[in-house]
Amino acid sequence: MDLLKSVLGAALGGQPAGQAPAAGGLDPQMLMGIVGALMNNAGGLSGILGKLQQGGLADAAASWVGTGANQPVSPAALGGALGPDLMGMIAQQLGGNAQQAAGTMADLLPGLIDKLTPQGQVPADNGMGALGALLGGGQGGGADLAGMLGGLLKR
Repeated sequence: MDLLKSVLGAALGGQPAGQAPAAGGLDPQMLMGIVGALMNNAGGLSGILGKLQQGGLADAAASWVGTGANQPVSPAALGGALGPDLMGMIAQQLGGNAQQAAGTMADLLPGLIDKLTPQGQVPADNGMGALGALLGGGQGGGADLAGMLGGLLKR
Protein backbone atom coordinates (compact mmCIF):
# COMPACT_ATOMS: atom_id res chain seq x y z
CA MET A 1 0.00 0.00 0.00
CA ASP A 2 2.94 2.33 0.61
CA LEU A 3 4.06 2.09 -3.02
CA LEU A 4 0.49 2.71 -4.17
CA LYS A 5 0.25 5.82 -2.00
CA SER A 6 3.61 7.04 -3.26
CA VAL A 7 2.71 6.42 -6.89
CA LEU A 8 -0.75 7.89 -6.65
CA GLY A 9 0.36 10.78 -4.47
CA ALA A 10 2.96 11.76 -7.03
CA ALA A 11 0.64 11.14 -9.96
CA LEU A 12 -2.12 13.24 -8.49
CA GLY A 13 0.20 16.11 -7.71
CA GLY A 14 0.76 15.58 -3.99
CA GLN A 15 3.63 14.03 -2.15
CA PRO A 16 3.29 11.23 0.38
CA ALA A 17 3.46 12.43 3.95
CA GLY A 18 6.98 12.81 5.26
CA GLN A 19 8.67 12.48 1.88
CA ALA A 20 10.42 15.02 -0.23
CA PRO A 21 9.30 15.36 -3.82
CA ALA A 22 10.82 12.64 -5.97
CA ALA A 23 13.04 13.78 -8.77
CA GLY A 24 11.14 13.17 -11.99
CA GLY A 25 8.13 11.85 -10.07
CA LEU A 26 5.24 10.16 -11.81
CA ASP A 27 2.70 12.26 -13.56
CA PRO A 28 -0.91 11.32 -14.31
CA GLN A 29 -0.04 10.47 -17.91
CA MET A 30 2.53 7.92 -16.74
CA LEU A 31 0.09 6.25 -14.36
CA MET A 32 -2.61 6.24 -17.02
CA GLY A 33 -0.06 4.86 -19.47
CA ILE A 34 0.53 1.92 -17.15
CA VAL A 35 -3.20 1.16 -17.16
CA GLY A 36 -3.33 1.46 -20.95
CA ALA A 37 -0.25 -0.72 -21.40
CA LEU A 38 -1.71 -3.37 -19.12
CA MET A 39 -4.90 -3.45 -21.18
CA ASN A 40 -3.01 -3.56 -24.49
CA ASN A 41 -0.46 -6.18 -23.42
CA ALA A 42 -3.02 -8.45 -21.78
CA GLY A 43 -5.51 -8.43 -24.66
CA GLY A 44 -7.94 -5.92 -23.24
CA LEU A 45 -10.33 -6.52 -20.40
CA SER A 46 -11.25 -10.03 -21.52
CA GLY A 47 -7.55 -10.93 -21.69
CA ILE A 48 -6.94 -9.69 -18.15
CA LEU A 49 -10.00 -11.56 -16.89
CA GLY A 50 -8.86 -14.72 -18.71
CA LYS A 51 -5.46 -14.53 -17.01
CA LEU A 52 -7.12 -14.05 -13.63
CA GLN A 53 -9.45 -17.01 -14.20
CA GLN A 54 -6.60 -19.26 -15.33
CA GLY A 55 -4.58 -18.11 -12.33
CA GLY A 56 -7.22 -19.25 -9.83
CA LEU A 57 -8.82 -15.85 -9.25
CA ALA A 58 -12.09 -16.48 -11.10
CA ASP A 59 -14.31 -15.68 -8.09
CA ALA A 60 -12.51 -12.44 -7.27
CA ALA A 61 -12.50 -11.35 -10.92
CA ALA A 62 -16.21 -12.14 -11.23
CA SER A 63 -16.91 -9.95 -8.19
CA TRP A 64 -15.05 -7.04 -9.84
CA VAL A 65 -17.14 -7.38 -12.99
CA GLY A 66 -20.41 -7.94 -11.12
CA THR A 67 -22.43 -5.25 -9.48
CA GLY A 68 -21.79 -6.37 -5.88
CA ALA A 69 -18.85 -5.77 -3.58
CA ASN A 70 -15.34 -6.29 -4.97
CA GLN A 71 -13.43 -9.16 -3.35
CA PRO A 72 -9.86 -8.35 -2.39
CA VAL A 73 -6.98 -10.33 -3.82
CA SER A 74 -3.50 -10.88 -2.44
CA PRO A 75 -0.58 -9.31 -4.28
CA ALA A 76 1.12 -12.71 -4.59
CA ALA A 77 -1.96 -14.33 -6.13
CA LEU A 78 -2.49 -11.43 -8.52
CA GLY A 79 1.16 -11.33 -9.56
CA GLY A 80 1.08 -15.07 -10.19
CA ALA A 81 -2.09 -14.84 -12.25
CA LEU A 82 -0.90 -11.92 -14.39
CA GLY A 83 2.47 -13.56 -14.92
CA PRO A 84 6.06 -12.40 -14.79
CA ASP A 85 6.04 -10.60 -18.14
CA LEU A 86 3.14 -8.27 -17.30
CA MET A 87 4.32 -7.77 -13.73
CA GLY A 88 7.83 -7.00 -14.95
CA MET A 89 6.47 -4.39 -17.38
CA ILE A 90 4.39 -2.78 -14.63
CA ALA A 91 7.29 -2.87 -12.16
CA GLN A 92 9.60 -1.23 -14.68
CA GLN A 93 7.14 1.58 -15.34
CA LEU A 94 6.54 2.12 -11.62
CA GLY A 95 10.25 2.04 -10.85
CA GLY A 96 9.90 -0.77 -8.32
CA ASN A 97 10.12 -4.53 -8.24
CA ALA A 98 7.50 -7.10 -9.26
CA GLN A 99 6.41 -7.65 -5.64
CA GLN A 100 5.73 -3.93 -5.17
CA ALA A 101 3.96 -3.77 -8.53
CA ALA A 102 1.76 -6.72 -7.54
CA GLY A 103 0.77 -4.90 -4.35
CA THR A 104 -0.10 -1.78 -6.30
CA MET A 105 -2.13 -3.72 -8.85
CA ALA A 106 -3.93 -5.69 -6.11
CA ASP A 107 -5.15 -2.35 -4.76
CA LEU A 108 -5.87 -0.83 -8.17
CA LEU A 109 -7.27 -3.59 -10.38
CA PRO A 110 -10.52 -4.41 -8.54
CA GLY A 111 -11.73 -0.81 -8.77
CA LEU A 112 -10.48 -0.36 -12.32
CA ILE A 113 -12.23 -3.48 -13.62
CA ASP A 114 -15.35 -2.47 -11.71
CA LYS A 115 -15.27 0.93 -13.48
CA LEU A 116 -14.73 -0.71 -16.88
CA THR A 117 -17.76 -2.98 -16.40
CA PRO A 118 -20.49 -0.64 -15.15
CA GLN A 119 -23.31 -2.91 -16.37
CA GLY A 120 -21.92 -5.97 -14.57
CA GLN A 121 -20.50 -7.54 -17.73
CA VAL A 122 -17.59 -7.09 -20.13
CA PRO A 123 -18.70 -4.55 -22.75
CA ALA A 124 -18.69 -5.47 -26.43
CA ASP A 125 -15.64 -3.24 -27.04
CA ASN A 126 -13.60 -5.24 -24.48
CA GLY A 127 -13.52 -2.27 -22.10
CA MET A 128 -11.57 -0.01 -24.44
CA GLY A 129 -14.32 2.63 -24.70
CA ALA A 130 -14.66 2.91 -20.94
CA LEU A 131 -10.88 2.98 -20.62
CA GLY A 132 -10.72 5.78 -23.18
CA ALA A 133 -13.27 7.74 -21.16
CA LEU A 134 -11.30 7.18 -17.95
CA LEU A 135 -8.03 8.13 -19.62
CA GLY A 136 -9.33 11.35 -21.06
CA GLY A 137 -11.57 10.61 -24.00
CA GLY A 138 -14.83 11.24 -22.16
CA GLN A 139 -16.33 14.42 -20.77
CA GLY A 140 -14.74 13.79 -17.37
CA GLY A 141 -11.38 13.24 -19.00
CA GLY A 142 -8.46 11.91 -17.00
CA ALA A 143 -10.11 13.34 -13.91
CA ASP A 144 -12.38 10.27 -13.84
CA LEU A 145 -9.45 7.90 -13.44
CA ALA A 146 -7.58 10.31 -11.16
CA GLY A 147 -10.67 10.56 -8.97
CA MET A 148 -11.00 6.79 -8.76
CA LEU A 149 -7.31 6.41 -7.95
CA GLY A 150 -7.46 9.26 -5.44
CA GLY A 151 -10.13 7.34 -3.54
CA LEU A 152 -7.61 4.56 -2.97
CA LEU A 153 -5.33 6.98 -1.16
CA LYS A 154 -7.96 7.58 1.51
CA ARG A 155 -8.14 3.92 2.55
